[in-house]
Amino acid sequence: MAGFKVRSGETFLFIGDSITDCGRRDQFAPLGNGYVRQVVDLVTARYPERDIRFINTGIGGNTVLDLQARWAEDVLRYSPDWLSVKIGINDIHQTQRAGNNIPPPVLEEAYRDILTRAREHCEPKMMLIDPFYISTDRSGASFESTILAGLAEYIGVVQRLAEEFDALLVKTHDLFQEQLEHRPAESFCAEPVHPYPVGHTVIAHGVLNALGW
Repeated sequence: MAGFKVRSGETFLFIGDSITDCGRRDQFAPLGNGYVRQVVDLVTARYPERDIRFINTGIGGNTVLDLQARWAEDVLRYSPDWLSVKIGINDIHQTQRAGNNIPPPVLEEAYRDILTRAREHCEPKMMLIDPFYISTDRSGASFESTILAGLAEYIGVVQRLAEEFDALLVKTHDLFQEQLEHRPAESFCAEPVHPYPVGHTVIAHGVLNALGW
């Protein structure tokens, strides 16, 4: 148990889109009912002696530009010891579908900016969770296959920034692709973006493993 990286007295903040939000601003306040809630419950159960403050500031529909706009209010004012960021799937979706242009270079520039601001403000330890897509459609003839083909560049941005900022990296897309070798996508989601509870468990396990749980 000594290997768990989060210490008593530390603040751990999660930020991201709907997958992080998961009702935390509504009936499942304040932590949501997704992977964040699962991580907190499992850490609490295993390490009752550790007084860790967990905060969730995820907001559904957010892109990296939305995070950038609310960074001071929803991250910096808490001066977290740990910062977990999960963003990117709305960026590629909006680029492909809605015409809001957030290609990988724009994602990278804004993502680097928010991480730099966090580092300069409070030097948190960081965890970056890459975007995932729960699909194996590589037909080239569907919107799903377009997203899946383009996602690699967005994931590459997260991987480069994790290395640049010495952050823990949770490769959720790889985790789901491994799962999809054994069972269909319908086991994890009704559509490729928003997972059922079992999908959130896959994410939570990735987070916990990275933290040495």
